Amino acid sequence: MADAHTSTALAIAESVRAGRSHPREHLAFAWARADDVGAGRDGLNITLWEDRAHSRHEAETLNADRRTGPLAGVPVMVKDNLTTLHLPTTCASRVLAGYVSPFEATSVSRLRAAGAIVVGKTNMDEFAMGSSTERSAYGPTRNPRAPTYVPGGSSGGSAASVAAGIVPIALGSETGGSVRQPAAFCGIVGVKPTYGRVSRYGLVAFASSLDHVGVFGRTVDDAALGLQVIAGADRMDATSIDRPVPVLTRELADSLCGIVIGRPREYFPDRLQPAIRARCDAVLAQLSALGAEVRDVSLPHTELAIPSYYIIAPAESSANLARFDGVRFGRRGAGDSLAAMYEGTRREGFGDEVVRRILLGTYVLSAGYYDAYYRRAMAVRALIQNDVARVFASGVHALFTPTTPTPAFPIGAITDPYEMYLSDIFTVTANLTGIPAMSIPIGEVDGLPVGGQLMAPPFEEAGMLSLARVIESVVVGGGTS
Repeated sequence: MADAHTSTALAIAESVRAGRSHPREHLAFAWARADDVGAGRDGLNITLWEDRAHSRHEAETLNADRRTGPLAGVPVMVKDNLTTLHLPTTCASRVLAGYVSPFEATSVSRLRAAGAIVVGKTNMDEFAMGSSTERSAYGPTRNPRAPTYVPGGSSGGSAASVAAGIVPIALGSETGGSVRQPAAFCGIVGVKPTYGRVSRYGLVAFASSLDHVGVFGRTVDDAALGLQVIAGADRMDATSIDRPVPVLTRELADSLCGIVIGRPREYFPDRLQPAIRARCDAVLAQLSALGAEVRDVSLPHTELAIPSYYIIAPAESSANLARFDGVRFGRRGAGDSLAAMYEGTRREGFGDEVVRRILLGTYVLSAGYYDAYYRRAMAVRALIQNDVARVFASGVHALFTPTTPTPAFPIGAITDPYEMYLSDIFTVTANLTGIPAMSIPIGEVDGLPVGGQLMAPPFEEAGMLSLARVIESVVVGGGTS
């Protein structure tokens, strides 16, 4: 156990089930690693909330069912916008300071039922609105691979907890790429499932038609195992799909004959960094050598994905965040009238990026502008969905693209909101269309990790993960890194 910070979730669970180790040992290793790397607010600023006494008690009292579960004794981290019973859920915002939910997110409950131990809640961009985890009321998280750089966002704390070796699995959330983008920046695996595959019950809503719960893992198998555990229909979420969950932890495919991989032209523009293009081309060449057919395809409305996303997401967020008014939960601002109390609560509680998106969303939904902006954005979303459906209907099994247009950038380097939004340019399509997608490490550029993105047809997570295992074991292991 000397190299516990590199142990996989599969290895930890197998060890606990076999009686070779106790959950308390793995919990202690997670805390020791967190202390070693400086996960607190004076260091990498990964963890916002933890209760070590409660976690230790949970590890000591695992019942027989949980002790033999698929995640027996595995320490996990959870993003701070997933509700938990014993830890605060603040969405890294002052407006929810001190709030503890009376119920737990289904995804978190399923982790616990499978034997996992929740170590803590991770830092994030406030209300998941950001791409760098710099927009937190508790300060920015730092990238464990390069502490002066961002870890990506909005799930940067969860990504950093895995990249730093504290836990092998962490939960994040995605609205426009907030699992895949930080996974790429931190050099780990990040998976976003099909919309409806994982319950959103207990995920504090940002944009309800775009939000997903996602999984980070040290390896493809760890991410697959985490997804396997949390997936499935949930009567508490009307948007969850009652569809059987296939076995996601499959054996490695020994041949790619018959597999067609699409290379979307729009994701390889002339302005793409040559080094990132070279990494992606090397992966595609290796997959072709293993028998896959690499086919150029077109998604012609890709350039409209960012504009439509940044109308739809703020519009939905302005409605969802209306509940944070100082009346029902969270902090209450001062005021001598109801309107003044609302204003004081939001002025004191919300950060600049949240305010910016609420104002934009309210504007595009207002009388006189709804048709010009929101309705038109929804029409563009339908065009993007048709593009993706057409490509998959042509016989393509998966799409392969860069995850991000650049590696991680220095903390404080991007101050223009629009420039920050462009870091999601390759990821938002999967949220607009609801298809499964993931990022997997494919090497480094200038000493910083870069990721390759896979996108698959709806509910084809198993095939996508199988292809990712090939990239992980053969392509990366074969020298593209």
